[in-house]
Amino acid sequence: MKQLNYGLALVALSLACAPARAEISDNVVRIGVLNDISGIFQDTNGMGSVEAARMAAEDFNGGGKGIKVEIVYADHQNKADVGSAIVRKWLEVDKVDAVVDVPNSAVGLTVNELLRNSRMTFLASSTASSDLTGKACSPNTIQWVNDAWATGNTTAAAMMGRGGKEWYFITVNYALGQGIEAEATNYIEKHGGKVLGSAKHPLGTSDFASFLLQAQSSKAKMIGLANAGGDTINAVKQAGEFGIQQTGQSLVAFLLFINDVHGMGLKAAQGLQLLEAFYWDMDDETRAFAKRFAARPGMNGKMPSGNQAGVYASTLAYLNAVAATGSDDAKDVVPQMKTVKGKDKLFGEVTIRQDGRVIHPMYLFEVKKPEESKYPYDYYRLVATIPADQAFRPLAEGGCPLVK
Repeated sequence: MKQLNYGLALVALSLACAPARAEISDNVVRIGVLNDISGIFQDTNGMGSVEAARMAAEDFNGGGKGIKVEIVYADHQNKADVGSAIVRKWLEVDKVDAVVDVPNSAVGLTVNELLRNSRMTFLASSTASSDLTGKACSPNTIQWVNDAWATGNTTAAAMMGRGGKEWYFITVNYALGQGIEAEATNYIEKHGGKVLGSAKHPLGTSDFASFLLQAQSSKAKMIGLANAGGDTINAVKQAGEFGIQQTGQSLVAFLLFINDVHGMGLKAAQGLQLLEAFYWDMDDETRAFAKRFAARPGMNGKMPSGNQAGVYASTLAYLNAVAATGSDDAKDVVPQMKTVKGKDKLFGEVTIRQDGRVIHPMYLFEVKKPEESKYPYDYYRLVATIPADQAFRPLAEGGCPLVK
């Protein structure tokens, strides 16, 4: 009996000392799509992002291991406190394992801090703040698609290479716009250009007349729109009414998506210069994805934005990492995701770095004239391809504490 008790004690001790086995919490992987469903980003994100996440879950199909996946969603209303309350409930009550999408940098940065060192993963596929891979980088966060560094630096570099030396900015007055303008200004001034002025506007502005008149009177060759969504659409439409591009000034949209161009129409958008990470009509794989997306419930033939494509790609990559590790805990999943290197069917060759930044090629497009468009959503003409290693801030310059 003594020998039996001693043996049982050894077994108990060995079990206590053994490392915890990776597992999927409550046998379901829950992914929460957090975005703007009712405001200025509803077309570029909104319910389209929810459908993109559902497509990823369907294509994952259990990962060959029968893994169950649930997609939930909520509207952050472009308010950091609302977004924080939703994610806190997801974390503490609803057993959500990952948050994806999150347009609006103020909301994204708040979520980033809330989830730091928790068991949840933050797939920041639409949060554009470069701080996510800089001073605010977190071991729980992976950032897909665009960021302010890429949007500011790469767009400015491409346009300066085409003669755009003098700039005036019309900037939305919150983290996203401020970050884009700061990055672009830094590049422009370091490379012999000049910023002649800047006008700041609140989120959701309907009247851009005074800002556009200031830009027009500056005589700057390039008018940079450091805003997004409905703000960019309104600015472009009103610029057309003022005939700004006919006077020799060029409009550069730093953060524009196919949905925005569709909303304003080619007549207003023609000639716009923009940087995108994804275009639905790039190749056979992007077209196949886009056609499936357009046929989804509620999409009514709409083509996906780069942000919606980012939700699909990041969600699928996360689920593949869950299958590979047998865990939905960020401490297991995120390191596995950072081993990814290879071809993504929507974003081309991708690498996920130590700082959580997914690097991939970026593309400079010009919006076609109405007579150049041959079929629905045939809106872009490719001007230049920026290789992945040039499109994003170098790893060593980000200041991320995770980088050794």
